[in-house]
Amino acid sequence: MKKVKGLFLVLVVVALTACNSNDDGVQAGIEIPGITITDDIDCCSAEEALQVYRFLQTLKIVPELQTDVDGKYNVFAYTKTGDFHNGYNEVFFVATKKATGNYIKNFEISGLNPLMHMVKMDMYHSTPVGPVAESFNDGYLAVKRTWVSFIMNTSDAGNWNLSYDALILGAKGGIEKHDIVVNALPDGQAWVKSFKAGNDTYYLSLVNPSDFETGTNEIQAYISKKSAKATDPYQVATETFIVDIDPRMPDMGNHTSPNNTPLVKQEDGSYKGTINLTMTGLWRIHLTVKDEQGNVVAGDSELSSLYWDVTI
Repeated sequence: MKKVKGLFLVLVVVALTACNSNDDGVQAGIEIPGITITDDIDCCSAEEALQVYRFLQTLKIVPELQTDVDGKYNVFAYTKTGDFHNGYNEVFFVATKKATGNYIKNFEISGLNPLMHMVKMDMYHSTPVGPVAESFNDGYLAVKRTWVSFIMNTSDAGNWNLSYDALILGAKGGIEKHDIVVNALPDGQAWVKSFKAGNDTYYLSLVNPSDFETGTNEIQAYISKKSAKATDPYQVATETFIVDIDPRMPDMGNHTSPNNTPLVKQEDGSYKGTINLTMTGLWRIHLTVKDEQGNVVAGDSELSSLYWDVTI
């Protein structure tokens, strides 16, 4: 989410202005709970480890996704709340050495695959996922980030599991189809919706609704394309769209707000625009999806049936 990212960027700046070597980290006199600083070149210096530790204090661990690799390393996954909810969830990974607890600077997380079992039909499907878990930048490697947008919550109708692969200093491990719970959103919230364009199905995942406040806000989303094989994760769509937004208040006579701008594709594959929310309450953000030429492909009514619901 926006606030977490902003904090992390501050921490990154501090970390990158500090020494990236372990040579003087031991002499720095920095003490970090559960971590022993040594001259291990695979791990963070004292300064770097402190920045990672402080960042992780802004998140909560997901116990179900913790794993051991080769008896030497631990992998931990974090989200903002320590669990998952319907819609967009950022996921962060760190790897540590068991002997010292220090964070490993270079490791890989791949093969992230959430899978839902639809009980009555005995069928399986996946959901939109972000790119392979990546570091925030090449100079700060100890935290990997990705995201998952769950199109359904756990219920009697279906349940979720999640898999991922880990490669840590040549050792392979990970999680295989571990059961997880995906919570429903509160009433008045709907943050992921689908639309069809031709024979393909796409999903619109709203990134930052919990950051919205009255006034002008940046609005960010991803558009993912359903895989030909439903059990494969749905990747970010390579096609380019434009998403017009029309925020309305259904409890207040469907009045709208001025000065909104469409969501347009960014270099990182996300879509960004601006939304003006003039008061607190339930906002239904009606969406009209257009192709690059401006042709409407979904949500073409005045009050589009394609919408997100956000309560501020």
